[in-house]
Amino acid sequence: MRTSLTFKHDVLATLTAIAPLNFTPYACTQISNRNISVKETAMSDPVSGTNDMIANMTPVLQEGEYVFCTTDDEARYSACADKAIAVFAEPEGASLILPAGIAALMGFDASAPMRCISLMVNSSLEGIGLTAAVAGALTENAIACNVVAAFHHDHIFIPEKDAETALKVLEALQASA
Repeated sequence: MRTSLTFKHDVLATLTAIAPLNFTPYACTQISNRNISVKETAMSDPVSGTNDMIANMTPVLQEGEYVFCTTDDEARYSACADKAIAVFAEPEGASLILPAGIAALMGFDASAPMRCISLMVNSSLEGIGLTAAVAGALTENAIACNVVAAFHHDHIFIPEKDAETALKVLEALQASA
């Protein structure tokens, strides 16, 4: 079922006012309309050994809350895609990870906010076992997780209510490696 939205000027003005996103992992200092300002930082070589990835994962709880959203409406997608921290094309429509405030303004269900824990290890795209170890440790503590693997780092999205506990679980996992 397709849905359409009529956007009022004041909503778009509000979205513009919200637009520098506060998702600032590692070296990023500003994300605004997809313009990324990065500090001069030496990036280590990718780590691929399971124990090395876990021992060096260094989980960091990011500021802000995020919502996973989906739309198959092109106008709605166009209105919010540049505010997303991640977008994935699926057969059912575009999946977006949006800051919770923007998602609510855009009319998405924002009742299940997530926090993001970034794993600061530069994990190899060919590395085996990091996602399984993280998901396993969180599962043992009855914490849901959604993993987004980006080029340099993995980002673990956790229900907001479980974020602090999840961070402690991941720090303990790292210490045990």
